[in-house]
Amino acid sequence: MWRRRVFPLLLRHFSTEPETPSPPSLYSFLQPSIFSIRKPQSKQPPNPQIQTPKHTQQIPNLESTLQQSLNENNTDEAWKCFKSISSSSVLPSKLLINSLITHLCLVNKDTHNLKRAFATSMFVLEKNPEMLDHKTVEMFLGSMKVATNGAPAFALVKCMFKNRFFVPFGMWGEVLVEISRKTGRFCDFFEVFNESCRIAKEEKLELLRPDLAACNAALEGCCCELESVTDAQKVLERMSLLGVRPDETSFGWLAYLYAIKGLEKKITELEDLVSRFGFSDKSLFVSKLVSGYVKSGNLESVSTTILQNLRAVNGNGLNLHEETYGEIVKGYLEHGSIKGLASLILEAQKLESKTVKVETSVGYGIINACVNLGLLEKAHSVLDEMNAQGGSVGLGVYVSILKAYGKEQRTAEAAQLVSEVCGLGLDLDVITFDALIDVSMSSQDFQSALSLFRDMREARIPELMGSYLTIMTGLTENHRPELMAAFLDEVVEDPRVKIGTHDWNSIIHAFCKAGRLEDARRTFRRMVFLQFEPTEQTYLSLVNGYMTAGNYFSVLMMWNDVKKRLRFDGEKSFKLDHGLVDAFLYALVKGGFFDAVMQVVEKSQEMKIFVDKWRYKQVFMENHKKLKVAKLRKRSIKKMEALIAFKNWAGLNT
Repeated sequence: MWRRRVFPLLLRHFSTEPETPSPPSLYSFLQPSIFSIRKPQSKQPPNPQIQTPKHTQQIPNLESTLQQSLNENNTDEAWKCFKSISSSSVLPSKLLINSLITHLCLVNKDTHNLKRAFATSMFVLEKNPEMLDHKTVEMFLGSMKVATNGAPAFALVKCMFKNRFFVPFGMWGEVLVEISRKTGRFCDFFEVFNESCRIAKEEKLELLRPDLAACNAALEGCCCELESVTDAQKVLERMSLLGVRPDETSFGWLAYLYAIKGLEKKITELEDLVSRFGFSDKSLFVSKLVSGYVKSGNLESVSTTILQNLRAVNGNGLNLHEETYGEIVKGYLEHGSIKGLASLILEAQKLESKTVKVETSVGYGIINACVNLGLLEKAHSVLDEMNAQGGSVGLGVYVSILKAYGKEQRTAEAAQLVSEVCGLGLDLDVITFDALIDVSMSSQDFQSALSLFRDMREARIPELMGSYLTIMTGLTENHRPELMAAFLDEVVEDPRVKIGTHDWNSIIHAFCKAGRLEDARRTFRRMVFLQFEPTEQTYLSLVNGYMTAGNYFSVLMMWNDVKKRLRFDGEKSFKLDHGLVDAFLYALVKGGFFDAVMQVVEKSQEMKIFVDKWRYKQVFMENHKKLKVAKLRKRSIKKMEALIAFKNWAGLNT
């Protein structure tokens, strides 16, 4: 029914087109001749097994030798055997013929053996086509595709038709489409396509009927390469006769051709057909129509088509192909029409729905095409022109430029543009923010990353943790604790950012490692003030920092703080471990605070933490060897008692 209703509209005759040019010659593929036997380098008696037989009784012996040569992968010997057999105007067995061709297609995959495979296949087709397996034909054509050699492939299929050896279209059609695209041999493909259609129709051979993909490939060549309305019409006639129903791609190629030729009436008929066929997505059709207008230089029709189709979809986005947007940009720029591009975007924005996805907007497509073509400065020019025309710039335009900035690591410009975008009340998504912050941290532009995070917070983005962790990790790896501290202070009260004690510990550790102990102490106080509970790692970083600086009194203060926590909290929220006990003992022994030393020892015994007495005995001998109990008795009895207790514990009085 669809053929009776629809195709008469398409099959009217148009202006006469020149005939398709004849296919290029095949013979260059076969030079030098592969049938000539190379002269031997040294004079040796010929192998009696492979001499040209005088009687057909010798054929079985040669076939046996051929089979053995194939089994041993002796390609040259196998080829000589085949030539000796074929010189008697006979063929080896079907199994041997197909094995030989398959072997020649696979061995080393070099051109010389492919020539042999081609010559063998053609010889068999002329002699007795039924000796060839369909799978062997498929194997040979596949090898031609890999070798990107078109002439033998098309010659083989033509020879198949000539000798009425009909292999199902599905086994060779797709391969020839690919070969024709790779080698620029559309005319060859078009010839075998037409012949296959003719035979399928006249002899009612369903197996030779081209599928929709092949028909569309033929249409593509007629519309894009030949630019022939007559040839395209013939393809449609054959599709109608064979019952191949066209799809969006079919109509898309016709739209492209009609736009090039300026056949507006036919375009109108085609648009009606597309609607009557009920295709759910017209983006491909519109893309091809626009591409045709661009090629013909009809920019007014480009703009009109885009805006009309935007109205048709209620401003929900056209989903034009990325390639099409690239062609639009090139077309307008070739005519020096920055103003035209800006006007097109502004007019499209008026029609686009507020809920349209950024990536489907016309503004995004055009600016993104500029970026992909390496024309970022042209994208800026379009943006400036839009502002000059007094129009509001949509989010899609900005997102494309921001992605380009990120790709080129122009992070400072990206941060500035984001501030402008947010100031206009446009809502960037979390993906854009995360990507720009990641690039900023990777390029060590910390100020831009922090600026972007501020804008991200102000934009009320709910998901902040990804970028928060990116910034904290980057600052930690680059040893920037002062920025970490300032950043943490800035976001500590934001409920969207889950800050933990480990974040404060990272800052304190970095300050201590850098010898900035006052900053570490200030961060520790700020942490406690904000009611973040210090952990063993907090104190370990501070103790090691103070010990490295020789500030043992501060270590004593840290121990006093730990004692309070242990007294009030027990082991619920804070627990001594071996590493912290060792750090305290080492620093306190070195500093001479033996009363505190014994407090640590007592607490470690309570908590059953192993302590290496020998280590602290050595520390004492290195730092307090000349310290006498009698001198301490005069100054402080308590210190004397602590020293005696330590010596007894460490085994220094024995």
